[in-house]
Amino acid sequence: MRVADPRVVLGLHRSRHQRHLLTGALDLGVTAIDTSTNYFGFLSHETLARTAGDLLPRFTVSTKVGYFPSPSGATHSLAPVRLRAAVEDAARDLGREPDVVFLHNPEHSLRGDACRDREVLAHACAALSDTTAKGLCGVWGIATWDPSSLLGLIDGAAARPSVLMIRAGLLVGARTLDAADSLSEAWDLDHDKKWGMSPFGGDTSNPLWEKLDPRIFLRDGGILSPVQAAFRAAYLLPRVGAVAVGSDEPAHLGELIEALACAADERVINEYRSLLRDRLRGQPA
Repeated sequence: MRVADPRVVLGLHRSRHQRHLLTGALDLGVTAIDTSTNYFGFLSHETLARTAGDLLPRFTVSTKVGYFPSPSGATHSLAPVRLRAAVEDAARDLGREPDVVFLHNPEHSLRGDACRDREVLAHACAALSDTTAKGLCGVWGIATWDPSSLLGLIDGAAARPSVLMIRAGLLVGARTLDAADSLSEAWDLDHDKKWGMSPFGGDTSNPLWEKLDPRIFLRDGGILSPVQAAFRAAYLLPRVGAVAVGSDEPAHLGELIEALACAADERVINEYRSLLRDRLRGQPA
């Protein structure tokens, strides 16, 4: 893994995978991209290799496995054989081994049976650990939309991820924030080994960002727009070392990078999290 936990990761979830976006990211100093086997209609890896194969060596590349194409659409699986094959396919299609491979939303194949789910998850983790040992990727991790679903399934004897990707930002609830912290503690991951994703809940045009003023979470946020301030605050909700953010416009990406110069106010962030917990406790069961 050439670059350890870059501060900004260009996420390609909704990207058009155009070359100018990658060259623009490099010009801004962003040297990490995150994709998945199922992005861009299951063609993300091939498209990247075709349109920007010569640029990929300049990036830390992370991808995700767990979703597979089927006649009825995407299906999810934690079958070790399928996961190993997906990592092999990713390395082949990208034209290089990924630096990080994430197990993508493992909760989608869990059934609520703790004994069964713990075993299934352990086998899936072992499969990714095996691909790392074989040199098919640099390190492996887990990307989960719902970390609380994994809390009771951690087996101390099972392979442990090197990186954890979770939702981050002002739209993330108390239960998810606390579960992300608990997972990182259970796997002994420092905050620089945690990545945030979806810092705007998937939509920067949401009118919420005009009604809410995220600048209160920063020490000197008055010079920023609400969207910039929300992005900066996402690094502490929960505390992460990097945030994957999508954009098809290098100018927009540059505005987000500018926000990193402002310091977050940890006191206000902690008070906000306390309020979220109080509100959660006050809700009916």
